[in-house]
Amino acid sequence: MEQSRRSFIQKAALGLAGAAAIPFISKSAPFNSAAADDAKPLPIGMAGYTFARFDLEKSIAMMKRVAVQNLSLKDFHLPINSNDGKIKSVMAQFATANIKVYAVGVIYMKTKQAVDDAFAYAKKVGVDLIVGVPGYDLLDYTEQKCKETDIRIAIHNHGPEDQLYPGPQQVYDRIKTRDQRMGLCLDIGHAKRAGTDLQKAIKEYKDRLFDLHIKDVTAAAQDGKAAEIGRGVIDFKALVKALERVDYKGVCSIEFEKDMSDPLPGIAESLGYFKGVMSSVT
Repeated sequence: MEQSRRSFIQKAALGLAGAAAIPFISKSAPFNSAAADDAKPLPIGMAGYTFARFDLEKSIAMMKRVAVQNLSLKDFHLPINSNDGKIKSVMAQFATANIKVYAVGVIYMKTKQAVDDAFAYAKKVGVDLIVGVPGYDLLDYTEQKCKETDIRIAIHNHGPEDQLYPGPQQVYDRIKTRDQRMGLCLDIGHAKRAGTDLQKAIKEYKDRLFDLHIKDVTAAAQDGKAAEIGRGVIDFKALVKALERVDYKGVCSIEFEKDMSDPLPGIAESLGYFKGVMSSVT
């Protein structure tokens, strides 16, 4: 039954996956599926870490090839200490490409200065969301900055290896009584490897669920590896239904980590599969 379900949905993804056969440097028009877009109930984005091995221009080109317009910006494309001129230049490139930077991060914060820098960076870039990892000892100060700036923070979980936030519960337990601008960026792949019931987590933490990093993994265990969406162990149909039940308002940002030197085919397949799932449950 599960295999037939996957096969059916994968057929819906074939058109988008095929777009990856053309190199991202091609000047041909980007893939566009009006049917898939019309059926899209959740906004899709890209987590900037996907493009860690590519410069800004090539990263933008890949996003245009798969017609994704929301981005959580990583600082290797716009360093935190950038001057106003650099920020203006980079943001203009995104605007020209019709890409919306909706968040910055992941940003790691081990000192008060790092917290200050992250919030100042978000303000200069013009976003109201930081995907970050503040230490436990900095949560009070981070909360203070959220109140002062009206900028939200979505704390990111990083799986069993993470000593601070392996899963979403370790985030939620530390922010649930704090300011409403403190929430979660639920990385579903790392959470799955940490033993999280994703549907339960979405339901229980819905009031603080600000952002999602979407990926698949080969096993619900520490040694689970990154995989194209639909090829791993995560039940994406159940995931989408859970998000719809809580009326999730954030972005579903794909973070592809399997082959980061040549990510476009995997991005395209993952995006097609995820859109196919959303079409099948709406």
